[in-house]
Amino acid sequence: MTAASSTSSTVLETEEQQALRAAVAALGKRYGRDYMTSVVRDGAHPRELWADAAKLGYLGVNLPEEYGGGGGGMAELSIVLEELGAAGSPLLMMVVSPAICGTVIARFGTEDQKRAWLPGLADGSLTMAFGITEPDAGSNSHRITTTARRDGDDWLLTGRKVFVSGVDIADATLIVGRTEDARTGRLKPCLFIVPREAPGFGRTPIDMELQAPEKQFELVLDDVRLPADALVGGGTSRSSEFESGGEDAGLLQLFSGLNPERIMTAAFGIGMGRYALDRAVDYARTRQVWKEPIGAHQAIAHPLAQAHIELELARLMMQKAARLYDDGDDIGAGEAANMAKYAAGEACVKAVDQAVHTLGGNGLTREYGLASLITAARVARIAPVSREMILNYVSHQSLGLPKSY
Repeated sequence: MTAASSTSSTVLETEEQQALRAAVAALGKRYGRDYMTSVVRDGAHPRELWADAAKLGYLGVNLPEEYGGGGGGMAELSIVLEELGAAGSPLLMMVVSPAICGTVIARFGTEDQKRAWLPGLADGSLTMAFGITEPDAGSNSHRITTTARRDGDDWLLTGRKVFVSGVDIADATLIVGRTEDARTGRLKPCLFIVPREAPGFGRTPIDMELQAPEKQFELVLDDVRLPADALVGGGTSRSSEFESGGEDAGLLQLFSGLNPERIMTAAFGIGMGRYALDRAVDYARTRQVWKEPIGAHQAIAHPLAQAHIELELARLMMQKAARLYDDGDDIGAGEAANMAKYAAGEACVKAVDQAVHTLGGNGLTREYGLASLITAARVARIAPVSREMILNYVSHQSLGLPKSY
């Protein structure tokens, strides 16, 4: 274990969480960066790692026990993704399938929806993608043009989505659309479960420079006919705020999924940063040009130390966000999750850049597996929301400054 490895204490994590961290780290090391590189090279998906993580109960650790999950929360699921990332074998679909979609269905789905989806999401036999981003709206839910209209007891869903991960392997996609309020005529967000093979549901791969196992897709929904029970929660809200479903709860459902998305993106970035930093530290300890290893020189050591500090700080904010979310404090979790995502993205980019710089020319070779992270690290900065939009959120919501838009 290097100095860049996890240093969480029992003050911040329970003994069970620490045991989970150690167990997932061991699983990740059995696969590692070489495995993920070969998966990408073959144009495949990390099915073996996904299956093993599922069999050990890691994929559904955040989902309710009565539906086959582990009964934990975002704190546990973020540990899983961070440790897999730190081993060089992150599973990006964890951000989407159990974190966003599983959380939304667990909190807001009908009993039938929970029984249909949660056991499969928990044991890895089912996966679900998430579609919110649109060509002209980005992730701005107020400008989404994908709309659903009633046709008898059914819904007809029409619109476009871009940068949707893993649609080719997902059994369904949770689509953010808008329906018309019968009382006001205004459009409001709603979430629909769209099966992969639904007629009118088309997908086209986006040619990405970034090489990753999870492919990105543009979706076209051309009057996709869905049954009434495709609407998450079904009908209109009839119960408490955190159990309401259907048309009256779409915005609440949406944000209940976006906070876990930001927490898990932070875990993704922290894990990637730790992997890069570990490679650099190992290299700096052994690479000798003059009398001492290069790690003895402060020009090498101090930037690595700074990168380590910033990754640890980002993890602290991620742990705070996960704790607030798991405790049901959605407002507090929203602020902390955005801050965690911002901090992790910045720390990840800096750690990868410094790792490559430490190795010099070797940092760009396939042997050390760092060069591809230069592009991948930017994902933590720009997705699922840019750092600038997070700064907007903090300036408006936390500091009370006026909006410019």
